[in-house]
Amino acid sequence: MKKLLIGASFCLLAISSITAQKYQFTTVKDIENTEVKSQGRTGTCWSFSTTSFLESEIIRLTGKQIDLSEMYTVRNTYSAKAVNYLYRQGKAQFSEGGLAHDVINSVADKGLVPEQTFTGLNLGQDKHNHAELIAVLKSMLDAYIKNPARKLSPRWKQAVEGVLNVYLGKNKEEFSFEGKNYTPKTFAEYVKIDPANYVTLSSFEHAKKYDKFILNIPDNFSNGAFYNVSLNELVSVTEEAIKNGYTVALDCDVSEKTFSSKAGVAVVPAISGENKKALKEIVEEKNITASYRQSEFENFNTTDDHLMHIVGIVKDQKGNTYFKVKNSWGNKQGNQGYVYMSISYFKLKTISVLLHKDGISSSLKNKLNIK
Repeated sequence: MKKLLIGASFCLLAISSITAQKYQFTTVKDIENTEVKSQGRTGTCWSFSTTSFLESEIIRLTGKQIDLSEMYTVRNTYSAKAVNYLYRQGKAQFSEGGLAHDVINSVADKGLVPEQTFTGLNLGQDKHNHAELIAVLKSMLDAYIKNPARKLSPRWKQAVEGVLNVYLGKNKEEFSFEGKNYTPKTFAEYVKIDPANYVTLSSFEHAKKYDKFILNIPDNFSNGAFYNVSLNELVSVTEEAIKNGYTVALDCDVSEKTFSSKAGVAVVPAISGENKKALKEIVEEKNITASYRQSEFENFNTTDDHLMHIVGIVKDQKGNTYFKVKNSWGNKQGNQGYVYMSISYFKLKTISVLLHKDGISSSLKNKLNIK
């Protein structure tokens, strides 16, 4: 009997090793993008991801690879956040976070500059860290708000700008790039980035389909509007955009145990007991419905905690589709800084996507009244 049991165990192990399939990915579409960077110890993924997206747009539109400054946009967005926080008398979020449209808003207002012109590392650092900067700014703003005299100093904006100057650097009015002089606005024109061409799509049941709505999430301090589409349309528009050469900025939740930058995959196993296994091997994934997605958003299991950049599509050996997602945590983890995100994970955990309006099909643009 003991020999039979040993034999049976050996057979089970053999069958398990045969059926277990470690991920083997094949590229379907890979769009040119710039090198993976690290956001350091900051909450500025929104700028790194959307700046990477704009760099790919510049490649698509001009053929040029240009390293844009993430921190120029961050610096100007912090100024806008400060105004919003003070005018709302502290009844708003003031943090390092933001969304993709904040980068687009900054381009419209303040233009773009190359990385060599504005690094945001004014104190001899080689890595970004905004903990002290945000603490100082918030304390200053709170002091203005709680001033017992209830009289705001006329120099408060100047003081905020002074702090930003010290920690990140002074704004650039003019600079030289490749032998020519530009302002941030003329440089944005030179690289052919028109903020009016970019739109944000989402999919939620509490908003009317095909209408624009303001998504009430903590980091939407600027009250950016989202076009609401069906969940299947959200997936299809992203897939088709990538296949047609348009990259996509992605806002999503990465708090799940089955999102792993180390393993380089993001999946939603049908069986929760297979969470660890799913980071190494192909497993059956959960069927994500619009109602389940909505419930996970409303119980705060899905939040807007990270932004990244979709630059391609891959498939595993079983034919399952994954988005190739560029992260901003450096290139030492996973697939050299990229994460392969399954369609199930995308459907469940995506908050929104931002892309060029020409990456959207004519039929969907008509539904959304996008010109």
